[in-house]
Amino acid sequence: MIPYSLLDLSPIPEGGTAADSLKNSRDLARHAEALGYRRFWLAEHHNMAGIASAATAVLIGHIADATSTIRVGSGGIMLPNHAPLMVAEAFGTLATLHPGRIDLGLGRAPGTDMATARALRRNLAGTDSFPQDVMELMAYLGDLGPEAKVRAIPGVGTHVPIWMLGSSTFGAELAAHVGLPYAFASHFAPAALNQAVAVYRQTFRASEQLERPHFMLAINVFAGEDDAEGRYLMTSMQQAFANLRTGRPGPLPRPVNDLGSAIDPRVMPMVNEALACTAVGGPETVRARLAELIGTYRPDEVILTGQIHDHDKRKRSFEIAAEAMRAIPVANAAE
Repeated sequence: MIPYSLLDLSPIPEGGTAADSLKNSRDLARHAEALGYRRFWLAEHHNMAGIASAATAVLIGHIADATSTIRVGSGGIMLPNHAPLMVAEAFGTLATLHPGRIDLGLGRAPGTDMATARALRRNLAGTDSFPQDVMELMAYLGDLGPEAKVRAIPGVGTHVPIWMLGSSTFGAELAAHVGLPYAFASHFAPAALNQAVAVYRQTFRASEQLERPHFMLAINVFAGEDDAEGRYLMTSMQQAFANLRTGRPGPLPRPVNDLGSAIDPRVMPMVNEALACTAVGGPETVRARLAELIGTYRPDEVILTGQIHDHDKRKRSFEIAAEAMRAIPVANAAE
């Protein structure tokens, strides 16, 4: 069976509150654990009226406390927003509280607009220190000797598994150079997927953490009891993406029967291109699409996501997806 994981943005739906969303994320994590999902990841976004996972490390701890076996982590922490030492201390603490269950996925983007990035009080001088910050963070979580002047406590010696996230070849090249597992953001930015995966696999160098490339493919899933329901559930995400790209972000919209009346037709090509890596429909249609994507890209693991307005429908969607993943032969994955 191909390992499958879940990415949750803790969406705030129209008519709901952040408190509802955080409660729903905890419930969804328990549901995912029971369904055999390997990981439950949360993403860092700021100043987003439709996303409640801004304090990502805090929410990871909350989810880990509510579960017992599933790995919990970040998909990801946007490292430009943070000092590497503080990330090491936060995730070192999480790993100390929940040994063997914490993942640390790192992203290079700020995960917000530039005004909010300035409010986060990190250096915006224009120099890209991301590779150096990654190495510094890895050192803090490694086996620093007693002579080290700066140590992450907790953190040192925890060896929290680090993942590189990306939507371009930059992250692929860095992950390959350092020898880290790589997750591509194909669920919203699939344009460079083929090139990035090829670069990662062809230039990978073994490390203490990883002997061979490990690629995770991100796929949107909107699964209903039939194809019509799956397409209906997806309209919330389509509206949300269109709103974000046209400068009108907000809570996750309710689904609609007539998408053409909710989205400017001139925007739809952009939405369709961004959400191309998606399985939508009833159980059999979703299984066939997942098998197609896995057969094409041969990932070592997939991470499924899907912002659905109704929480119970979202749980059911991930249940259908888990059933589909268990039915896909391992031969479809990477060799």
